[in-house]
Amino acid sequence: MAPIIDHPRRYELANELHARPFPRLNAPSRAAYLAIRSAGDAARRDRALDRAHLIALLDRFGAAHPAPEATHFMGELGKYHLKWESHTEFVTYTLFTDGVSDVRFDDGTFDLFPQDWLDAAPGQRVTSAILRIEPLQSEDWARKRLRSWLEPESLAVAYVLDGEMAVASDFRIDTDGHMRFAMFTRPECGAQRIGRVLQRLCEIETYKSMSMLGLIQARRINGETADIEFELAALMDQMTAKDAGPADDMLGDILRLSTQIERLVAQTNFRIGATGAYAAIVEQRIEVLREERFGGGQLFSEFMMRRFDPAMRTVNAAKRQLENLADRAERAANLLRTKVDVDRQMQNQALLASMDRRANLQLQLQETVEGLSVVAISYYAVGLVGYAIYPFLHPLGISKGLALAGITPLVLGCVWFGLRRLKALHHAKAAP
Repeated sequence: MAPIIDHPRRYELANELHARPFPRLNAPSRAAYLAIRSAGDAARRDRALDRAHLIALLDRFGAAHPAPEATHFMGELGKYHLKWESHTEFVTYTLFTDGVSDVRFDDGTFDLFPQDWLDAAPGQRVTSAILRIEPLQSEDWARKRLRSWLEPESLAVAYVLDGEMAVASDFRIDTDGHMRFAMFTRPECGAQRIGRVLQRLCEIETYKSMSMLGLIQARRINGETADIEFELAALMDQMTAKDAGPADDMLGDILRLSTQIERLVAQTNFRIGATGAYAAIVEQRIEVLREERFGGGQLFSEFMMRRFDPAMRTVNAAKRQLENLADRAERAANLLRTKVDVDRQMQNQALLASMDRRANLQLQLQETVEGLSVVAISYYAVGLVGYAIYPFLHPLGISKGLALAGITPLVLGCVWFGLRRLKALHHAKAAP
């Protein structure tokens, strides 16, 4: 039996499903999280710079390097554990260590990242967070800590994964520039589950921040589309006015507006599309947490519904507005093209009518010339015929005047018939 030939990338694709394992953590412990995005077109950034920045951190601790084309890495940095991931537009670093400080969210946790290494980052911080993991002693104990740690007005807190732990955050940037997340675990909650929830919280924060970039684009779209829509409405009013100018000029204005719209679509299409994808990931990550009410506080899903969803609806509205404006501009251009075609047809009809009138005048002139030609030719022909018959008139006793009077109608008829015949032969040869 012949061996089965594998696709050359079969194992690579199968291993991709297992390339990003969750970290394993026990309580108490803490983590520092950082997401970096390159300025400009981050999706086309030089990923070699990301790798060089990672290696610079690994070399400080003498840690092994990842594979050349790796998009994920987990390793030991002394007493810390590092998780690194490369995504379409950003890279993320998560450092874990055992134990927590007596201070609520101690910025020293983020000092796990060397400051000079942070300063050399090939991009800008999208978000950063400090995560604190402690055993859950009681619900009242946890509520007291959360009230002193986080902003009560925006606090979101919930039991997750069938009540095995509680997670909380106020989604506010603290004075040190970081988001804060608290995790309280029950004794039966395993290390892998803690790591999975921590990863989900980091993803929620990162994709939320990336989604909010679309809000900036949406506000820009709203401003520019308002100007374009005003111009388009003015052009439509001008097109329907009785004293409207040349349709060709208005068509040029419509095409200019259409070009502006297409340019705006090209500039914002990726960000608007990515915003929708990131927002969907945020919703999915919250859904898999399987939230339950914690002491009457608002759930993560409720917080997102009140604060995050309106921003995403603004982005979607801007996208629809841009699409509708493009459709309107296309319809206006089609109407103007129709108007131009109708105007040109009317001009062509007027031109053809003018040509018909000129042809009729030319025909009348031609017929007049033909009549005069018959008279002129007949005049000379009568003279010639007269000279030919004069010798025979005297014996017959016919006067010269009588003879000319008699032959004139005959000569006129012959000349007229001859010209008609010649004209008929000419038309017959000219016919296709």
